[in-house]
This record gives sequence, structure tokens and C-alpha cells, in this order.
Amino acid sequence: MEAESWKIYSRNNQFECFDESKEKNWSGPFFFVQGADIQFGMISKLEKQEQINWEAEKKLAEAIVKKVNAMRPRPRFFIICGDLCDAFPVTEQKIRDAQVADFKRIFSKVDKEVPLVCVCGNHDIGNTPTHETVQQYRTTFGDDYFSFYCGGILFLVINSQYYFDPSQVLDLADEHNKWIEKKFEEAKKNGVKRLVIFQHIPWFINSVDEKEDPIFTLKPEVRRKWLDKFKEGGVEAIFCGHRHMNGGGEYRGMKIVVTTAIGAQLGNDKSGARIVKMLENKIDHKYYAIDDLPLKN
Repeated sequence: MEAESWKIYSRNNQFECFDESKEKNWSGPFFFVQGADIQFGMISKLEKQEQINWEAEKKLAEAIVKKVNAMRPRPRFFIICGDLCDAFPVTEQKIRDAQVADFKRIFSKVDKEVPLVCVCGNHDIGNTPTHETVQQYRTTFGDDYFSFYCGGILFLVINSQYYFDPSQVLDLADEHNKWIEKKFEEAKKNGVKRLVIFQHIPWFINSVDEKEDPIFTLKPEVRRKWLDKFKEGGVEAIFCGHRHMNGGGEYRGMKIVVTTAIGAQLGNDKSGARIVKMLENKIDHKYYAIDDLPLKN
């Protein structure tokens, strides 16, 4: 993809880059790259620079695109789990428009054989999303939730803001949740054995029993309810971002993987991404700093 030809591939709750008829069945191990929170503009805020800029994020984005493009064999896809830009829609629209333009310019350079999958984060539609912000995201990046088959695995991309604060979009949240349950029913009916979920905000950082964090995790009252639904639906793993630190744990055998940012760090991790290997009976994954990402996988 070239910069001037950014295309939207997530439509009608499907991701058009994969042919379901060819991808439904297991055809051997494969891998993908999972990143999160490039969040153009956050580093300058953390460093309290006089003027908001995203020069640091642009360099990091260029570096990771170069790494992904050099990988052999190629990853089946490259997914960014939310917070594509830092500026909020509507309230910081002018800055956001400039950040989005740079995001698209750089990430459209990802090789056309490696589909780029975008996940919706809180900075992409607001901590309390509205119909206006959700529609803006859909117009700019495509659907905020969708599914696709790849290599015999069913992947669901969901919108965690509908669990964080759906107060202004109860109808959209209801549609989203009914869609998830419908996908689980279809998967069971069709004999799908392996499902993986991508979202932005993690259900927890290390343990399902940890106390509520009003910023970095989803509320305990919805946590177990939906994790139980995911388990009953056959979900094997949930990959998240948002924390700007690596973390994760398990719940009833489901992996919960929290991946730190491609961009700004809030801990001791380095900017990077995760290599996720889908093996016949398990998932292997490892986080790497950008400079350390292996080109042979």
C-alpha cells in the first residue's frame, strides 16, 4: 500500500483481506505481529514539551514498519491494538486530523502482503464514546468491531470502550454485544475449535481478582461476566494493549496478554511489538523491542 492509497478493509463486520473459504481450515503453523498504542503525540505530553508533536512516534512507526516488511516468512498480519493517535476526536479535532494523516502515511507503507489490522482504543473514540466519535472512527479506519478467519483460527476484533463507558452509546454497545454472542453461536455450530480476541483495554493486568483500576482495566462487575462468556464461547486467548507496560495472566485457561506500546512507555519496557505464533495445539508469544524484532520467524 502506498501512502496516498490508504484503504479501509473492515466493513460489514468483516475484514476483507482474508478469504473465509480459504482460511477456515488449519493449514499449519503461522505467526502474526501484535502491537499497540503507537499513540502519535503522547511522548511529547509525557516529556512536557512546550508544543505537542509526534516526531518521536513517527520515528518509532517508521522503524517498526521497516522491521515488519523485512520479516521472512511474512507475518500473516500486523495488528495494532488501539490508540492509533493521542488527540481525541471532536475536542482535539485539528490535532487529531494531523496525527491521523501521519499515521496513515506511515502505516500505509506496510507491505501489501501483510494486512494491517486496526483496533479501536479509548483515544480513538473518547473515554465516553458518542455516536459522533464512533462514526468518525468508522469513516476514518473502518468498523470498530469485526471478525476474520486466518489459518483456521477465528479472530474477533472487539471494542472495549463499550465495556468501559457505554453510557452515551447504549444502542451501539448492545449491537456489539449481540454480535459477539452471535459469532460464538456460529462458531459452535460450524465446529470452530479455536478463537482469539483482540481489544484495547485489558480485563485485568495480572489477575482476575485484582482491584479496579479506573484508568487501565475494565470494571470487575463486567470483567467476570464477559470473561465467562468468552470462555464458554471457546476463546483461547485475548490480546490487549492500553497499559503501556507488558502484563497478563490466565483465567479459566484463557490467556490474557497485555502488550506494551509501540510508542510511549509508562514502565521499564522498550517500544516494540509481540511475535505471536499459532501452533497446532498452543499459542507461543514473545515481546521484543523494535530493534530486537527477529526477521526470521
